[in-house]
Amino acid sequence: MRLTILLVLLLLSVPFYALVTAPLTLGWQAVTGTLMVVSAFGLKRMRGHRGALAMMALSLIASTRYLYWRITETLPIGPGFDAWDLFLSSGLLFAELYAFTILLFGFIQTAWPLGRKPEPLPEDPAQWPTVDVFIPSYNEPLSVVRPTVLAALALDWPRDKIKVYVLDDGRRDEFKAFCEEVGATHLIRPDNKHAKAGNINRALKVTQGEYIAIFDCDHIPTRSFLQLTMGTMVSDPKVSLVQTPHHFFSPDPFERNLRTFRKVPNEGELFYGLIQDGNDFWDASFFCGSCAVLRRTALEEIGGIATETVTEDAHTSLRMHSRGWKSAYINIPQAAGLATESLSAHVGQRIRWARGMAQIFRVDNPFLKPGLQLGQRFCYANAMMHFFYGLPRIIFLTSPLGYLLLGAEIIKAQGLMVLAYAAPHVILATMTNSRLQGAFRHSFWSEVYETVLATFILGPTMLAFINPKLGKFNVTAKGGVVDRDYFDKDIAKPYYYLFLLNALGLVVGIIRLAGGEAHPDTLLLNLGWTIYNLVIIGGALAVASEKKQIRTAVRVRTRIPGAIRLGPEHPAHLTPTVDLSYSGAQLLLPDGFVTTVGDRVEILLIPDRSDVWIPVTVRRSGHGVVAVQFETLGIAEENALIYALFGRADAWIRWRETQAPDRPLHALALVGRYGVIGAYEFWRWFTGDLLERLHARITRRKVAG
Repeated sequence: MRLTILLVLLLLSVPFYALVTAPLTLGWQAVTGTLMVVSAFGLKRMRGHRGALAMMALSLIASTRYLYWRITETLPIGPGFDAWDLFLSSGLLFAELYAFTILLFGFIQTAWPLGRKPEPLPEDPAQWPTVDVFIPSYNEPLSVVRPTVLAALALDWPRDKIKVYVLDDGRRDEFKAFCEEVGATHLIRPDNKHAKAGNINRALKVTQGEYIAIFDCDHIPTRSFLQLTMGTMVSDPKVSLVQTPHHFFSPDPFERNLRTFRKVPNEGELFYGLIQDGNDFWDASFFCGSCAVLRRTALEEIGGIATETVTEDAHTSLRMHSRGWKSAYINIPQAAGLATESLSAHVGQRIRWARGMAQIFRVDNPFLKPGLQLGQRFCYANAMMHFFYGLPRIIFLTSPLGYLLLGAEIIKAQGLMVLAYAAPHVILATMTNSRLQGAFRHSFWSEVYETVLATFILGPTMLAFINPKLGKFNVTAKGGVVDRDYFDKDIAKPYYYLFLLNALGLVVGIIRLAGGEAHPDTLLLNLGWTIYNLVIIGGALAVASEKKQIRTAVRVRTRIPGAIRLGPEHPAHLTPTVDLSYSGAQLLLPDGFVTTVGDRVEILLIPDRSDVWIPVTVRRSGHGVVAVQFETLGIAEENALIYALFGRADAWIRWRETQAPDRPLHALALVGRYGVIGAYEFWRWFTGDLLERLHARITRRKVAG
């Protein structure tokens, strides 16, 4: 299949070149662009991969044609050229070439998602291999790590073929006591050299399992994790890695602050829902640090987990692939973890990822590394180059200001001609990505995500590319709370400068338009671009408006069988749950069951799989539901709760089904709404802060006087 695709692309290269380079007048280019967009609407109705591939081809023709025109006809060069105009125009062209490269590589990555199914294990469990489960931890509280350890101990695997290790780089006595209580092994080392990678490498030296399952300490596995992943390992001795999605049962800062949890796909869903599946087609799915199984012999062959960069996971799989080892991706969520609680923590985590990918691109560039297949080179390169979006994103957010505020001729062309070439490029890219990614990333949300992070990852990626040793590992905090609503002005500072600049550009542009601009079409084009930028920056400002999150235990809406009774001597009433958390539950109130606030009762979760009654206290009863709080749980009760909440094989599979498919215009309207909200939040904070400073200055003068 891969060879067929490459041959087809080669045969189509000649007509592709002709379509891209054909010179057309404004009218004919407008007609051509319109026909391409209309054709895309027709192709969008085609089901299956052929329609998607045809839309990719059409999108690439429009985008390549636009860039060819930009390079050959719109740069402000020639006799008496303005150096400042050329500098700004070259900067925009660089950003457009970067975006086109990411678009092209993304199409290659996702051209044919593999959709791999789990392989069956041998019928005789005696033939199953031995597995060591590693749970690295550094400074996380025991309350975060505890459910992961208990869930790992309950994995469906022969007891004599599995061992669970807590790799405690914090060297804490309470962790040691907990491990002794539940039957896990507590491993420590004398130092913290190479952070998580060093911690795992140390454990590799003192353990013997044929395979290593690794979970971040807040990623709680389902009981079926090994049975869904290990069959692939056993059936093919060249598979070094089986990766599963990172699924999060708590909202990230975007989802919490914008109230989009389980309504709009989160930031990571595109990667785990589609890109890794596409990578798998090219044998390029890579290790993501958690929720994966690795073959010990493959790790030993490359010298263990890579320690040269701060994204040790992707670097490790790159090295295994270069040695001829294969990988696999099973797109079934089999573990769930906590998302970052605050925007500042989220930004810090992404800075580490961006820095690490830039380091790998510098020290082990996939285009130059021996042993990789062509598809693997594209997939790894796109994963690394993606994190260089900081500068291009800032250029896109400021380019129209060059014309509006400085009068610079950034694109040397009539405004209508720019629109005739750029509109098909933008519309077709949006439509094609919506077709490919719509279930995992809604249109226009990438711009919001990138805007939030652009200024923060720009410096670290550039520095890491120049000198890879400048990076350091930082641990992402999990399990905290946000105790109040507030506007994170430190994180938002780059956005409000960008917002004010674009607002100024909009005002100046409107004044110029009212004064009789010589080229109104060019001015209107830049005004429209600026308004779009204000919407996107406003969305970033809305994310910086942190919303209170005081629950220490995340409530998960889930409907599973349950039962409730007043005590052992009373009859049980079967009733399903409404939601569950590690601290309590809410169940439908059964007919005839009478209780009041403060009563001590018992609940049973999934009666056909458990006979462990959990003692609870009633906190609310009425309106068809009863809410209860768990009392101090013993190990048996805690294990029953973990299975009901996290351990079921189908615990997270249906979450994607609750999200509506992408509709680009609807998505644009939603992003626009958040843009307005963000602008309002910023203005409220800005004026309040200004008045507060003015009041403080007046007060100081009165005191001094």
